[in-house]
Amino acid sequence: VPLSFQIIVDDDDSKVWSLYDAGPRSIRCPLIFLPPVSGTADVFFQQILALTGWGYRVIALQYPVYWDHLEFCDGFRKLLDHLQLDKVHLFGASLGGFLAQKFAEYTHKSPRVQSLILCNSFSDTSIFNQTWTANSFWLMPAFMLKKIVLGNFASGPLDPEMADGIDFMVDRLESLGQSELASRLTLNCQNSYVEPHKIRDIPVTIMDVFDQSALSTEAKEEMYKLYPNARRAHLKTGGNFPYLCRSAEVNLYIQIHLLQFHGTRYAAIDPSMVSADELEVQKISLHSSNEQEQ
Repeated sequence: VPLSFQIIVDDDDSKVWSLYDAGPRSIRCPLIFLPPVSGTADVFFQQILALTGWGYRVIALQYPVYWDHLEFCDGFRKLLDHLQLDKVHLFGASLGGFLAQKFAEYTHKSPRVQSLILCNSFSDTSIFNQTWTANSFWLMPAFMLKKIVLGNFASGPLDPEMADGIDFMVDRLESLGQSELASRLTLNCQNSYVEPHKIRDIPVTIMDVFDQSALSTEAKEEMYKLYPNARRAHLKTGGNFPYLCRSAEVNLYIQIHLLQFHGTRYAAIDPSMVSADELEVQKISLHSSNEQEQ
């Protein structure tokens, strides 16, 4: 059962991290999930359920209200200290992926990030052409902020899983207050980019979808250029929220990414839960499903 916590690590009592921590506590290098602008910690419930069932320790987060990247990175570092986690794997979706890269960059002198999985993510906020409005989000009422976020959700005919995924995200969006949304949109659009030379030694998997998502082709190409050695996990469909509507594929790609750390002190899985046969079967099944798609 995932334990749900609220933790304050800053001097400011209003800055509360909400998190689910699930799986074996003995694991010292868990996988941490960072949500997109509209996401709360529970958007990753499908990953929490599946991965903990396989013996992984996973933590899903919801950010406090932070207004700039440095403040976020400093708070996140304090959170990891509080949880007594020296190194972690990060799975970041969209804004979460950008923040994961910024955190890896921020801690590059004494690294805290063992690896990155970047899902539908970006490396430069200028792609949203909103850097000029970034300073005014804090003034806008909540309904306007929600409209901005909803504008990036897919429209048109969708399969049932994708429609359910969007309904779920809309529901989560409704649960966020004005300052939470305004601060995340500010982080999403504030002029900033990732400096790849600071994080080039970190193993990266880039996960993206081939159907409609809020990311432009240019933004995806930019990510491939930035991480030429990254593994690529392509999903044929999945829209903006593949972790909700294509969870089986996403969970498989996460396992394959984490496989390289099995048997090391950076393993995110309880060693007694690793079965070689099972992993081999998974790799083969994924390989064959990819070949069919091509």
